[in-house]
Amino acid sequence: MSNLSGLSAFTLTPYNANGAVDVDHLQKLVARLAATDIDSIGVLGSTGSYMYLSGAERVRAIKAAVEASGNKPILAGIGDLRTNHVIEHTASAEKAGASALLLAPVSYLPLTDRDFSELVKTVASSTALPICLYNNPGTTHFTMTAELVANLATLATIQAVKNPSPTSVLSASSLAEMRADVPEDFVLGFSGDANIANVLPAGADAWYSVIAGTLPELALDLWAARTEPEKLGLLNAQCAPLWDCFNRWGGIRVVPEITRMIGLGSIELALPLQPLEHDAVVQIETALQSLTAHKLINIV
Repeated sequence: MSNLSGLSAFTLTPYNANGAVDVDHLQKLVARLAATDIDSIGVLGSTGSYMYLSGAERVRAIKAAVEASGNKPILAGIGDLRTNHVIEHTASAEKAGASALLLAPVSYLPLTDRDFSELVKTVASSTALPICLYNNPGTTHFTMTAELVANLATLATIQAVKNPSPTSVLSASSLAEMRADVPEDFVLGFSGDANIANVLPAGADAWYSVIAGTLPELALDLWAARTEPEKLGLLNAQCAPLWDCFNRWGGIRVVPEITRMIGLGSIELALPLQPLEHDAVVQIETALQSLTAHKLINIV
C-alpha cells in the first residue's frame, strides 16, 4: 500500500479574516499529529477550507505542514474550479513537499463524467505524485460511480479513492466487488466519520478522518478495532453523541469548536460561514464529556 493507505488525519487550517494562514498555529496542530501513530496527515481538505484560500495561502499551509510533519506523509488538496488552476496547485503542492494529492471535482456548473475524466487525465499526466480521488457528493454535488473510478484507476498516478462512508453496513463481499474492478494495489478509502463503523469491518484500506485531526487517539482506537466487530460496535456507540453533532452541523463547524474546547486554539470560519449557536456548542461540550466519561479521550 502507498502513502494513501491507513489512518489519515485531516487537520483544520487556521487563518485570519483576510485569509492569511497562521503558520505557527498550523504547525502546532500538525506536530501534535506527527507524534501519534497515524499513517499520514491531510491538509487542505474540506474542513481544511481549501476552497476559501488563495493559491499562495495553500502553498503556505502545505509548506508549514511539511516542516512540522516529521516523517509523516502529507496529503494535500488541490481542487479548484478550473483545470489550469488545479494544475498550478498540483505543481505548487509537489514543490512544497507534499507526498500525495487529493483531487475533488469542484464545480459551479454541474460536471459530467467526461468533464471530470478529462480533468483527472490532465492532472495525472502533470505529476508523478500519487493522487487520491475525492468522491464527496454532499459538497461537490458530483458522484463518482464505481465504473468511473475503475476507469480512472487505470492511470498510473491515480492510486486511491476517498469515498463517503455508507449509511448502512457495507459487506466484505460488496467491497470485494469494488476491488475486482481496480488494480490490486489501488487504495479503497472512506471518510464520513459518523458512518465509518459501517465500512471499517469490511476491510477498507484507508480512513480519511476529520476527527483524527483533532482527537487522534480516539480515531486510532476505532481504526485498531476494525477487525474486532464487537469492540468497534461498542466504541462507535459511545461516540454516538459526537456523531450526532457531525450529522447535524457538519465537521467544518463542529471540529473548530472541539479544537477550542480542548485547548488547541481558536479557529475562525471563513465568511459567510457562521459559527454555531449556543445550544449547538453546549451539545458538543456534552458529547466531549461523554467521551471523557467513557475514557475515550483525556482532556487536560
